[in-house]
Amino acid sequence: MALFKLTPPFLSGSSRVTKHMLQLLAALIPAIIALVYFFGPAVIVTIILAIVVALLAEALMLKLRQRPLMPFLTDGSAVVTAILLAIAIPPMAPWWLTTIGILFAIIFAKHLYGGLGYNPFNPAMVAYVLLLISFPLEMTQWSPITSLADHVVDIPSAFQFIFQGSLNSQIPIDAISAATPLDEMKTQIGLLQTPEQIMQSPIFNSLAGQGWLWVNIWFAIGGLFLINRKIISWHIPFSMLAAIATISLVTWLISPESYASPLFHLLSGGTMIGAFFIATDPVTAATTVKGRIIFGAGIGLLTYIIRVWGGYPDGIAFAVLLMNMLVPLIDYYSQPRVYGDTSS
Repeated sequence: MALFKLTPPFLSGSSRVTKHMLQLLAALIPAIIALVYFFGPAVIVTIILAIVVALLAEALMLKLRQRPLMPFLTDGSAVVTAILLAIAIPPMAPWWLTTIGILFAIIFAKHLYGGLGYNPFNPAMVAYVLLLISFPLEMTQWSPITSLADHVVDIPSAFQFIFQGSLNSQIPIDAISAATPLDEMKTQIGLLQTPEQIMQSPIFNSLAGQGWLWVNIWFAIGGLFLINRKIISWHIPFSMLAAIATISLVTWLISPESYASPLFHLLSGGTMIGAFFIATDPVTAATTVKGRIIFGAGIGLLTYIIRVWGGYPDGIAFAVLLMNMLVPLIDYYSQPRVYGDTSS
């Protein structure tokens, strides 16, 4: 029996998938190191927890579906999903939050659609949206960067908080949680502060959020590595980033006292991981060249609209899922003309 359906992206076997996933993981390593550097070792604890739960869930579903374990369990897809979700949620998220997200991603968003190659929605983003809507408080308790934190949480303390929900009684929860730069910008603009005034806060530097700027840069470098290795094409990242840059530039030029600069939006939140590692998922993205450009541009526009005028500070996950829904339509109307076809 074939491992994958014979429709785009035409994946031919587990060895190709494994090679693809391994290079994705390699491209993620620099950004993960940056996350650990800026947000502490709790990132490592959450990633390990997510990977363990993902592999167990994958094995369980393969067993229930009477599929062989090794070709699928070792292809790397479950690990990539786990890591993408783990680095998208707050590092100090409680163990049950990570577990619920991973189980939903693997069981519902992946296997109930038929497994890898059949899922129409990005599993990590489905799980992220579920967690964000269901547990908004836990999903917004991001750690401040270590240079601004009153208390730097080491691995034993992170393990204790993640699995027991408590720390030293002398350390309040407010000391290890803070608003993200996107959240702070959105909230303060709503309070009639200008972006220039808001950027004076210690959590910002001259371009974007402290720490977040370098994390996004390393995600971009990893993405360029994937393009160079031909693991992904440039069309989706380019069109998505161009769309964000264009609409943010227009609004910023029209009203700089009400809208943040294009560089802020490009180097904040999940912009670069979304452009290079999430939107480019070969299973759930558009497959034609024209379709990829439309798909990426749609994600960029929706991301900005949700960030600025929607109810959430970052809109990557929602934008990706909305455009996933449109992929069949995009692919249908963006098919290239057959060579020799002269019909109008």
